[in-house]
Amino acid sequence: MASREEITVCEDEVRSRYSHLEKMTDLVAVWEVALSDGVHKIEFEHGTTSGKRVVYVDGKEEIRKEWMFKLVGKETFTVGASKTKATINIDAVSGFAYEYTLEINGKSLKKYMENRSKTTNTWIMSLGGTDYRVVLEKDTMDVWCNGQKMETAGEFVEDGTETHFSVGDYSCCIKAVSSGKRKEGIIHTLIVGDREIPEAVE
Repeated sequence: MASREEITVCEDEVRSRYSHLEKMTDLVAVWEVALSDGVHKIEFEHGTTSGKRVVYVDGKEEIRKEWMFKLVGKETFTVGASKTKATINIDAVSGFAYEYTLEINGKSLKKYMENRSKTTNTWIMSLGGTDYRVVLEKDTMDVWCNGQKMETAGEFVEDGTETHFSVGDYSCCIKAVSSGKRKEGIIHTLIVGDREIPEAVE
């Protein structure tokens, strides 16, 4: 027969394992959103018994509401350096099942990302052992690198434009050249030193 001490240890182990589980059971959704200043992680906790709602952006608590009587609704907050508007919609599907959808700037995450791929170019590269994520916003010609808006200098060249900026000790250039096809529009290429960096798909 097990001694009382052994039983107590077992109970404590179960309790600590359970309390960790209890903390995590309210986590109902996790999204990753690629913005110009980086990829942001949004986590949402929804306590369907207490009505608790907690929103985390990149691990930092943005919203906490305890004891909400209404289990459906929405939570709005901002994400990233440009304070992009995000909304989590909570809808009842059936009985006690809920559906959680994320909207960015009023569009579903899928639509937002599709639209974003038309308005931005993203490159991921490694220079001197450091990883960099470079984003060009085509409408403003703003260049972001690892969450920072870069100082740029633009110039017109024979076949288009060049936008120059520096990353560490490296000089970078985004070339914009017309594709000659109306549907494709302008082709943007990132050149670091004399190396062309392939575009990343996010």
